[in-house]
Formats: sequence, C-alpha cells, structure tokens
Amino acid sequence: MGPMKLITAHRILITAGIAFFIFYAVVQLRVYVTRGGEAGALVQAVIAAVIGIGLIVYYRSLRNWGQR
Repeated sequence: MGPMKLITAHRILITAGIAFFIFYAVVQLRVYVTRGGEAGALVQAVIAAVIGIGLIVYYRSLRNWGQR
C-alpha cells in the first residue's frame, strides 16, 4: 500500500468535521429542550446543523475529484 493521497486525507478530515458539527447540534438541541428553551442553545444548534449540512454538500462535490 502506497502513501495516502491528499484527497483521501481531506475526505477523512471533512467526515470528522461533519460528525462533530452534527453531534454538537444534537447536544445543543438537547440542552435547549432540557433547560427550558435557552435561545443561545437553539441558535448554536441551528448554526452547527447548517455547517454540518454545508460540509455534507461539499463532501459530495468531491466525489469525482480523485478519478480524473
């Protein structure tokens, strides 16, 4: 097995970012629900979810990159 291609490492890091932001959104939603509706937690959850979705869209755009 040869050295890892840069695009592979990039995909791994993007996947980790997706997992982090989705996890963080879920945690903040739980804080929002359990602590009586703190607006800050809801805002953070929405922003984290939007970033996670944006990273998913970006990751999908990399699908054909290494096949050229």
